Amino acid sequence: FKGWVDTIAAGIERNMRNRSATASDIANGRGSFFDDYCNWERIPEFVEVVRKSPAAELAAAVMQSRTAQFFHDHVLVKEPGTQKPTPWHQDIPYYFVDGRQTVSFWIPIDPVKEATLRLIAGSHNWDKMILPVRWLDDSNFYAGEGDYLPVPDPDKDPSMKVLEWEMEPGDAILFDFRTAHGARGNLTAARRRALSLRWVGDDAHYVERPGRTSPPYHGHGMQPGQKLREDWFPVIFPG
Repeated sequence: FKGWVDTIAAGIERNMRNRSATASDIANGRGSFFDDYCNWERIPEFVEVVRKSPAAELAAAVMQSRTAQFFHDHVLVKEPGTQKPTPWHQDIPYYFVDGRQTVSFWIPIDPVKEATLRLIAGSHNWDKMILPVRWLDDSNFYAGEGDYLPVPDPDKDPSMKVLEWEMEPGDAILFDFRTAHGARGNLTAARRRALSLRWVGDDAHYVERPGRTSPPYHGHGMQPGQKLREDWFPVIFPG
C-alpha cells in the first residue's frame, strides 16, 4: 500500500481531529495510545482506501472467498514514548461475527521496528479463544472465564512462536481474526500510526456473544446464522 500512505495519513489525522464516541486515549505512564474504529464512511480518505485500493480483491483471494465484505476500520496511533502495549488478544471473540473466511490488514504508515505487530504462530487453530480484555485496564470483557484461555504471555512461554517483522510505510500484515496478536509500546522518538482493515468472506455470519460486543453496532436486527447485513457491511469485491 505504498501508493496509499499519504491518503491513509490524511485519514488518520482527520479521524484524530474528529473522534467518534468509541475513541479512546489510553495512557499507562508516559505517552499516548489513541484508537478509534468504525469511522470509514465519514472519513473520505478511508472511503477511498476501502473502495478503490487493492485491499478488497486481495482480501477475497487470501480468504479463498468469492466475495470480500467490509466489516470495519481501526486506527491505532502510539505517540513517541508511549509505554502502553497492545494486549495479546484475538479479534474474533470481541466480534458478533464467526466464520473461517476472515482477514485483518495491519498497515503502518511509519517505519516500525520494536513497535511492530506481533503474532503467535498457529494460534488461529487453537481449540479455545483468548478471554477478551478491555485495553484501558485489562479487565475481563465477558464473564465465564472458564470458557476462554487466559491472556497468554508468549515471551515467557517457549512453546509459543512469535512472528514479527520490521516494516516500512505501506507494508501490510494479513492475518485471520483468530490469530493472537499484540504490540509493544512505542519507546522511540517517532509516532507509530497504523490503519487496520477488517474483512469477512462468504461463510461469515452473525453470532451472539456472552455480552456487549466490540464494535457494538446497536440496533442491527440480525439473528444468529444470518449473513451480515450488506447495507451496514458492504460487499466491496466484486464491485
